[in-house]
Amino acid sequence: MIRVITMSGPPSSVKTSVILRAVDHLRCDGVKTGVVKFDCMAAVDGLAYEKKNIPFKIGLSGNLCPDHFFVSNIEECIQWGINAELDILIIESAGLCNRCAPHIKDALAVCDIDCLSGVNTPLKVGPMLKLADIVVITKGDIVSQAEREIFTFKVKQANPKALIMGINGVTGQGAAQLASKFSTAMAHQSMNGHMLRFSMPAAVCSYCLGETKIGEDHQRGYVRKMVW
Repeated sequence: MIRVITMSGPPSSVKTSVILRAVDHLRCDGVKTGVVKFDCMAAVDGLAYEKKNIPFKIGLSGNLCPDHFFVSNIEECIQWGINAELDILIIESAGLCNRCAPHIKDALAVCDIDCLSGVNTPLKVGPMLKLADIVVITKGDIVSQAEREIFTFKVKQANPKALIMGINGVTGQGAAQLASKFSTAMAHQSMNGHMLRFSMPAAVCSYCLGETKIGEDHQRGYVRKMVW
């Protein structure tokens, strides 16, 4: 059995730094933690995990949607974690389009979002924030108290049920509370038959299959047009 956590969030919201700080606290409690990082073209986070001697795997989706790549490989990730005798497996998604939906029912879901992204960003982010159990707000030390409060209010509007935490990715302040939540996450033997909390972004069209020409004559499949 292994405790599974999905960590999502927009790019550059210091997800990796938050994970590293939380793992530091978990190690002090003797909890063995590993990470699987999903990204598109490249991922340099492995260097940080390797430096800390944290077991990790990198999955690059290439020209596929990272969420579709993630859900197609989640079961193998779980089995890798079990074979590595991990207590906790953190799965970090790319979170590129803000419509991403990597969270799984019965697995602890965390969304990381930073204050510098704009006060209306929480309302623009899709299921990865709106269906998360925990929302981590970072870079709060860079903005004013008033800006932090407004941003937190916007997060609460987007996800009233989530536990909201402020964590400093540099100093690690606040990461101990997150680590304690990781330790109480539900354990699983497998993800086979489990359900996603929300459907993945839909895109099955001629451009998905490699088409590069523009125009209606070259558009096939799932195509949506604006109303003018």
